[in-house]
Amino acid sequence: MILKEYQSKVIIMKKLIFILICLTFSFSKLYSQKIYSVSNDYQADVKVFVTDHDYQADLLVYKVSYDYQAKNNTGLWYFTDYDYQAAKKIYFTKYDYQADLKIYFVNYDYQAKWRNTEKKHLLF
Repeated sequence: MILKEYQSKVIIMKKLIFILICLTFSFSKLYSQKIYSVSNDYQADVKVFVTDHDYQADLLVYKVSYDYQAKNNTGLWYFTDYDYQAAKKIYFTKYDYQADLKIYFVNYDYQAKWRNTEKKHLLF
C-alpha cells in the first residue's frame, strides 16, 4: 500500500516537472526576438518599415550576432536562417504607411528600446 502511494506521487512529480519544462520553453520562445524575414507580406506576422532617423521609429533595433543574445521584447533581434526557428516573421515594406511597425537600426545594443510602447504587443 505504501509503495503504491509512493509510486503515484513519483509519477505526479514527474508530470509536474515535465509541464514546467514545457512551459519554460514555450514562454522563452514567445518573448525572444528571433526574427525571420519573409519575401511576401502575406507570410508575415508583422510588416516593418525601416526609417531614416531614430525619432521616426516605434522601435530602435540592434541586430545581435547570436540567438541567445535576443532577449525579451527589447529590440535585440537575431535574424534566423529558417522560418521555423523564429518567434516572428517580418516583411520589410517599401513605404511607411504599409507597415505595422516602424524601426530604426542602431549601432549599439544599449540603444535598443521601444519609443512607442503602444506597439509592443506586435512582437509578443
